[in-house]
Amino acid sequence: MTRPNVLLITLDQYRGDALSCAGHPVVRTPNLDALAAGGVRFANHFAQAAPCAPGRAALYTGTYQMTNRVVGNGTPLDDRFDNVARMARRAGYRPTLFGYTDQGIDPRLVTDPADPRLSDYEGVLAGFDVGLDLPGHGEPWLAWLADHGHRLRDAEHALVTEPDRPANLSQSAFLTDHLVDWIGRQDEPWFAHASYLRPHPPYTAAGDWSRAYDLADMPSPLPIGDDLHAIHRALLANPRSAAPTDPAKLARWQAQYYGMCSEVDDQLGRVWAALQRDGHWDDTIVVVTADHGEQLGDQGLIQKAGFFESSYRILGIVRDPRRPAAHGSVVDEFTENVDVLPTISHLIDEEIPGQCDGHPLTPFLDGEHPTTWRQAAHWEWDWRDSMPDDGTDPWDRRADRCNLATLRTRTHAYVQFGNGSWRCFDLATDPTWRTEVTDPAIVLPLAQSMIEWRAQHLDRNLTGFWLRDGGVGRRPFTPTQA
Repeated sequence: MTRPNVLLITLDQYRGDALSCAGHPVVRTPNLDALAAGGVRFANHFAQAAPCAPGRAALYTGTYQMTNRVVGNGTPLDDRFDNVARMARRAGYRPTLFGYTDQGIDPRLVTDPADPRLSDYEGVLAGFDVGLDLPGHGEPWLAWLADHGHRLRDAEHALVTEPDRPANLSQSAFLTDHLVDWIGRQDEPWFAHASYLRPHPPYTAAGDWSRAYDLADMPSPLPIGDDLHAIHRALLANPRSAAPTDPAKLARWQAQYYGMCSEVDDQLGRVWAALQRDGHWDDTIVVVTADHGEQLGDQGLIQKAGFFESSYRILGIVRDPRRPAAHGSVVDEFTENVDVLPTISHLIDEEIPGQCDGHPLTPFLDGEHPTTWRQAAHWEWDWRDSMPDDGTDPWDRRADRCNLATLRTRTHAYVQFGNGSWRCFDLATDPTWRTEVTDPAIVLPLAQSMIEWRAQHLDRNLTGFWLRDGGVGRRPFTPTQA
C-alpha cells in the first residue's frame, strides 16, 4: 500500500461490555467480534467525558476536558484546537463525515449574530467534508422514510417507532447506505468518519431487532448501594437519569438496548462486506469506539452522568491490516479515547499534534507492551448547565465547583469533586462501587496521583516551543531543565 484508507466509527452510548466476544451473556455482535478477531480489542477502554459533545471533543482533539473545556452539549469548541479531521487533511486526505460530530462552532469566528450556527451545538467538526449530515433533527432520514411511505412528524417520533418498521429502514441502515455507496465511488485513498446514533436512546430497536432478546435473559444491573453521594441522589431524583424501578420495564429497556447494539452491528457487517467487495479490506485501517457509555440500570441510573464506570467504559477495537502480528489479541491495559487521534496520526505517518494528552496505541498493534504505559483511566463530568441562573455574581465561582474527576486503577476509584470533597471506592473487594475506603494510606496516594495527572496534562499548545536565536523552534530538553 501507499497510503491506507481510514474508517473511524463511533457508536453512540455503547457500553464496553456489550460484545459477545467480551463474554456478555446476552448480546450477539458477530461483526464486531470478527473485527476484533482480525484486529486488536482494548478491553479496558474509556471515554473521557459525558454527555455527547464533551465526550466527542476529547475524542476528536485528543485532549482531556480540563484542557478543551467542552463541558456540556452546547459548549463551543475553541477553534485553536487541532482535531482528527484537520490532521487527516494535512496528511493529504479529504476526511468525510457520515452522521454527526456534535461540536459547536467557536462564536468568535462568526460575524453575523443571526448565524444559525450560534443556536445549535450539532455542528460539523472543522476540517470535515460532509457525505451525510445527520444531526438530531434527522431531516435527510425523515425525507427518505417519507419516500418509502412513512411520514413521521420528527426524528424523535421516527426513532421511537423504529420497532414498527422493517430494520432496513432504520437510521443506521440509512447511514450505512450512504457510506457504502460513497466507498464504492472512491478511486484514491480515503478517510471516512461514520458516526452512528445507536444504541443511543430512545430504547427502541429497529424492526425484528426489537424482539431479538428474551426479557427473562436480561442480566441484573449493579445495585444502588446505601450511603449515596448528593450527586447520586440528585440523579436518582431526575426522571431523565433514573432507571425504572419496575424490574419488568427495566428488562424491556435492556432488551431494546441490546437489540440496538445488534442492529448496528448488523449494519457494520454490511460495511465490512462492502470493503471486502471493493478490495479495500486489506488497505483500510478501521477504528471503532464510542463517545461515552450507558448506565442501563447500574446504580439505579440510565443514560450517562456522574462518576460511575458504566457511563465511561466503552468499546475499543482497532484493525490495521499492515500489522498482523497482534491480530486477535486483547489488550488489558487502560486505554482512553484521547489515544485515538495520536494513534491514527501515527498509523498514517502524520505528526501527532502537540496538544494531545493521549498516546499512540501502535505498540499494542505490533504486539509489544510499552513499559511506561498509564496505570489508571481518567474521566471527568461537569454539571454546571444544571445550575439555575439566579443572577449571582459569576466570579463567585459557584459553577466552577460543579465538576468531578475520576481516577480508576486496578483496585480503586478515586473521585475528586470541585467543591473539595472526595470519595474512594474499593473495587478489588467490591466491583459494584458500594464499598468505600477512607484509610489515608490508600486514599492519599490516589489523591496525589490525581494531582500528578492534572499537573502532567496542562495545556501544551505552545509549551513545546522556544523563542530564541531569531526564530521559533521546539524547546530542547536537557538535564538542567528536568
